[in-house]
Amino acid sequence: MFSTTFDTALGQFALVWTDRGIRRVFLPGNEAIALEYRLDILGAERGEPPRAVASVIDKIEDYADGESVDFAETALDLDGIPSFHRRCYDMLLTIPRGSTTTYGDMARQLGDIGLSRAVGQAMGANPVPLIIPCHRVVAAKGGAGGFSAPGGTATKRVMLALEGVNLGAPPGQMQFAF
Repeated sequence: MFSTTFDTALGQFALVWTDRGIRRVFLPGNEAIALEYRLDILGAERGEPPRAVASVIDKIEDYADGESVDFAETALDLDGIPSFHRRCYDMLLTIPRGSTTTYGDMARQLGDIGLSRAVGQAMGANPVPLIIPCHRVVAAKGGAGGFSAPGGTATKRVMLALEGVNLGAPPGQMQFAF
């Protein structure tokens, strides 16, 4: 397992990968020391990204610059992810840029509106945010809902704004909250 950090217009991201694909994405907002600690806990060696990982980095940099990118062909290593979470993530991969869904809609598609909280838990456990676009899942009445990444819902709003979705944030507050 290998890792790298890189700067973007939104701040410093980190990626962890294996020979099977991207295993973790860390969004901006962690202090450098905290990010290094999290990478160390995973046991990820610092490494030079192979071509496929370098391509993902380029896409993330383009995304941070506001460009439309497609992560559909990104190889992922989701080893150890519970099957319910994987079902949720597979569903998310069908939600296009500029669109959102709700926790309840996902739960209904999974067979039971009572699964809304479980959907939320799956979103919070997403190991590859942005690539699996958990930020596109919002609350039923148009609110942001939760977001466990650094910066919380402010980060979610920024990511959605980059995709042309405005959840009504006041002008001037569309930035990552560090």
